[in-house]
Amino acid sequence: MANGHTITIERDDRRIRVVHGDQVLAETGRALALRETGCPVRYYIPAEDVRLDLLTPSDTHTQCPFKGTASYWSLPDAADLVWSYPDPKQDVAEIKDHLCFYEVEVSPAEVS
Repeated sequence: MANGHTITIERDDRRIRVVHGDQVLAETGRALALRETGCPVRYYIPAEDVRLDLLTPSDTHTQCPFKGTASYWSLPDAADLVWSYPDPKQDVAEIKDHLCFYEVEVSPAEVS
């Protein structure tokens, strides 16, 4: 990591849900919360908990110096709505096979 730049990844067992319009695109209790300097918390959802059948691969790719090359997916009315790092850098290898959305619903933690 660059001097002063940090990324931490931890399991978040809360219910994470992604809804676009009236469609549930993803729902999980097994997300990874990625915290990165200067960015909001991003929730990476296991691919098996995402409705990949509703998404179309995009031609968009972006490069992050800390995570690697991101690939994107779209809906007909929402371009590049979701991304993943198919071959993430070693420091963030945990996010492999996980997808991330810009807008998610996070259920409050259950109180025991």
